[in-house]
Amino acid sequence: MTEFAKSHIELPTIQPQPGKPGEFTLSCELRVPYSREEVFDFFADAYELERITPPWLHFHVLTPRPIEMSAGALIDYKLRLHGIPIRWKTEIAAWEPPFRFVDRQLKGTYKYWHHEHRFEEIDGGTLVKDRVDYGVPGGRLIHKLFVEGDLIKIFSFRQHAMWDIFEKEKQSIMQASS
Repeated sequence: MTEFAKSHIELPTIQPQPGKPGEFTLSCELRVPYSREEVFDFFADAYELERITPPWLHFHVLTPRPIEMSAGALIDYKLRLHGIPIRWKTEIAAWEPPFRFVDRQLKGTYKYWHHEHRFEEIDGGTLVKDRVDYGVPGGRLIHKLFVEGDLIKIFSFRQHAMWDIFEKEKQSIMQASS
């Protein structure tokens, strides 16, 4: 039986892409005691991204509700990074419920951003896997000085926030059934 505990959260790692200067891969995993369908449903609501993004980014979805999630869907966001306002636009490049989806940056701060979300059934729950392939203008030095630390903080916050949201939901269900 898979154990589910906040102490088992895998924090993000970032590796350079071999032979591609200024390009990197971020990856992380989270195990939650919910079915793949339930976890995918959470991600199918683009507005949930506001709940799992650190408050210091002042992140907001601009695209009006409801957002019809499917391949080709476009979503606009705004955020502030170190006080600088940023507009971000993504396209859902792949939509394969409840197994995976991919969002890619159309407008933003990266040379490119390709974020694959995978959902795998495991004993008693779901393994949520994130893989982000991205390129940074200015290459390795800019990445080391300005990007890497922020991405680690953002995705670490995201992992803990998802855990807290799913744990709170589980507790609410248990209290309601008592």
